[in-house]
Amino acid sequence: MTLYPKLIMDALATVTYPGTKKNLVESEMVADNLRIDGMKVSFSLIFPRDTDPFMKSTIKAAEAAIHYHVSKDVEVTIEVETKSKPRPEAGKMLPGVKNIIAVSSGKGGVGKSTVAANLAISLARLGYKVGLLDTDIFGPSMPKMFGVEDFRPYAVHKDGRDLIEPVEKYGVKLLSIGFFVNPDTATLWRGGMASNALKQLIGDADWGELDYFVLDTPPGTSDIHLTLLQTLAITGAVIVSTPQKVALADARKGIDMYRNDKVNVPILGLVENMAWFTPAELPENKYYIFGKEGCKNLAKEMDVPLLAQIPVVQSICESGDDGKPAALNVDTMTGQAFINLAMAVVTVVNRRNAEQAPTKIVEVKNS
Repeated sequence: MTLYPKLIMDALATVTYPGTKKNLVESEMVADNLRIDGMKVSFSLIFPRDTDPFMKSTIKAAEAAIHYHVSKDVEVTIEVETKSKPRPEAGKMLPGVKNIIAVSSGKGGVGKSTVAANLAISLARLGYKVGLLDTDIFGPSMPKMFGVEDFRPYAVHKDGRDLIEPVEKYGVKLLSIGFFVNPDTATLWRGGMASNALKQLIGDADWGELDYFVLDTPPGTSDIHLTLLQTLAITGAVIVSTPQKVALADARKGIDMYRNDKVNVPILGLVENMAWFTPAELPENKYYIFGKEGCKNLAKEMDVPLLAQIPVVQSICESGDDGKPAALNVDTMTGQAFINLAMAVVTVVNRRNAEQAPTKIVEVKNS
């Protein structure tokens, strides 16, 4: 049997909450953190106060309804939230974060996650407080890049709420969905479940005070991008591409997505990754194996800055696989390139904040 959210919600709609004399769904008591893992189901019920006299009976009724209407084999876990300490509203999350940077690419395989990881580390090396969220629900790569694949997040109690504590490494606070799933199996989630998981990593984590919050977004455009735009006021986007024509065509679509009238997220600039190949034994030589200056030309065409050109060297792949990103060594060509990228990002963000109004979250209007 395959479980999916509607089955669970339909079962919960059969349970009446005595306090409102309406069912749990109509009473808006089911939190948006429903998770399904095989035959395991977990979610929270929101009660008016922590001394609610109907709490225990309602929880038992909800569990019984799932066993009766769905399957007796479902393993149900129900947490309790109270309205006295609600989760932050969309758009009011991360009050201690000054700048939110979305690192995006029009297609996969252009090194977007490598750029995001090294940008975050470089910003931290420049002295800024930095957080990094791996929002690629279906292909998380940050745990491996930071060498923290075995890390399992734990909760801390703060301001009346239990919050997920990010791991901190190389001066960067990091969370990834990869910490919560089996790395050897595919993550088979519907869009709504993935979006709910992402909202938890944003709103139910102890990010604290940050100068820069870097989002490593999935390639292309998806439900995840929409969730981010509806949840966070993104300061600006950094678009990553290779010089190849097919990659540039997809990068143009990514720029268009953020520039859409309903989105209006400023493009901070382009990063040309794999700009050229330089062999270790011939450091002065440049071989343009993917084309030459494609991003530079696109940046000029789209009237956005070219923030950096990152060369291809064998060590950049090896360092990422070993959990020691290239930005940790500023004496190398790529390490210096990422420091230069970070300084360019700081410059364009400061200019953007001085010249443009803060970004607003994308509002969804029901037709």
